Amino acid sequence: MFFTSPSKGKLSFIEMMDDIINYIRGLPSSSYKIIIGTDSMVRDETCFVTAVVVHRLGKGARYYYRKKTQRKIKSLRQKIFYETALSLELGGKITEYFSESGYAEMPVEVHIDVGNQGETRDLIKEVVGMVVGSGFQAKIKPDAYGASSVADKHTK
Repeated sequence: MFFTSPSKGKLSFIEMMDDIINYIRGLPSSSYKIIIGTDSMVRDETCFVTAVVVHRLGKGARYYYRKKTQRKIKSLRQKIFYETALSLELGGKITEYFSESGYAEMPVEVHIDVGNQGETRDLIKEVVGMVVGSGFQAKIKPDAYGASSVADKHTK
């Protein structure tokens, strides 16, 4: 599992997590939250991009992303559920790493690419339930910038 950092290039999961922890240690008096969001683009195949954003509240952020290509998924419902599952899978790994590194209290949000406008509104209750039931805070559009802005930027 490799991630891309716009400033550091290709990183393994461990390298990404070490970089995140070093970023947090760089200004320990700040407040932080970790945001995970996935977006996808359907062409001949479906390209899924999962972004990990480390938000230093009031002082900027840095992010990492990974791409995964699957067969073409035509069903919007299936695509949204798969995006959410990818975010939850990564959220679990990140939470576990933080717990083992002494950062068990680090808040982790999952941003879901659904909103009250458009076709995805019928899926909100189900995918928010998946996220909250997995122990994460869920955000939907327009507050789901981890999915709708950061991840979306790299699906093109």
